[in-house]
Amino acid sequence: QMAFESHPHLRGSSVSSSLPSIPGGKPAYSFHVSADGQMQPVPFPSDALVGAGIPRHARQLHTLAHGEVVCAVTISGSTQHVYTGGKGCVKVWDVGQPGAKTPVAQLDCLNRDNYIRSCKLLPDGRSLIVGGEASTLSIWDLAAPTPRIKAELTSSAPACYALAVSPDAKVCFSCCSDGNIVVWDLQNQTMVRQFQGHTDGASCIDISDYGTRLWTGGLDNTVRCWDLREGRQLQQHDFSSQIFSLGHCPNQDWLAVGMESSNVEILHVRKPEKYQLHLHESCVLSLKFASCGRWFVSTGKDNLLNAWRTPYGASIFQSKESSSVLSCDISRNNKYIVTGSGDKKATVYEVVY
Repeated sequence: QMAFESHPHLRGSSVSSSLPSIPGGKPAYSFHVSADGQMQPVPFPSDALVGAGIPRHARQLHTLAHGEVVCAVTISGSTQHVYTGGKGCVKVWDVGQPGAKTPVAQLDCLNRDNYIRSCKLLPDGRSLIVGGEASTLSIWDLAAPTPRIKAELTSSAPACYALAVSPDAKVCFSCCSDGNIVVWDLQNQTMVRQFQGHTDGASCIDISDYGTRLWTGGLDNTVRCWDLREGRQLQQHDFSSQIFSLGHCPNQDWLAVGMESSNVEILHVRKPEKYQLHLHESCVLSLKFASCGRWFVSTGKDNLLNAWRTPYGASIFQSKESSSVLSCDISRNNKYIVTGSGDKKATVYEVVY
């Protein structure tokens, strides 16, 4: 019953007529799971792949030869710079100009042999926070004539697996290898709180509800929601697989979770229903929503970049790379996707509408 109430497009005759026509004759890969655990293939609505703001495909624009496995990528909203994190350094690329690409700067962070696991721009694009296989996060001033470190934050955990920055840029969150989530005051460069609950490394993080809630996933097979105003855990979702990536839809109550088991699961954060998507053939290593909330991408150890319709997971496009795709980002204007690869490179795609 619930499936029909919350998805009016499933009512009536549209169900029977749309069931056989799964794109490309693929076997069903998207399932709705009701509160009582019933799994049904999803009949996609007629506008699943053709609505306003839904991409048609993605075209490869640039290959950025970083030279080491690229575990972290981010793309700036305004200046068309891409930041790629590998071993011991972040390289900065100007992708606004055509032609062959060489880095315009190199930020030496961590030790030479330690991988960077996350890099995040502050909303104004003038600072970059970098974390990885070290107890120290570094904050880089990108507005200086040459980028320089302006602060370092040190926690007790040996590594940081993921980072998030609050919308007002006052606070940064780091997911630690010991399972703790450390909250940093960026103005004073001090640790203000730790969220404790994950019993193994905290692997991924996103912020929702205008910066009031935090979602984290862990190697302890749980996804947790934290109230940032009250400093306590609000929800816990248990899975049978480790969680490697997650993202909260910017404007709807859906949370997408990428699993070690190869599934992508889309949880409704206020109701006991979800979707389960089966197109990856191996671990889902990264995941990111477009800022419009209508679609998201996931990447995997199976070399795939998949783009999906929110929330029911109609497959919009797929791109196969030459190696594991470890990281991804989407530009704020939803025009570019960047991925980081086990092939020691990053790829910039133009999203075609």
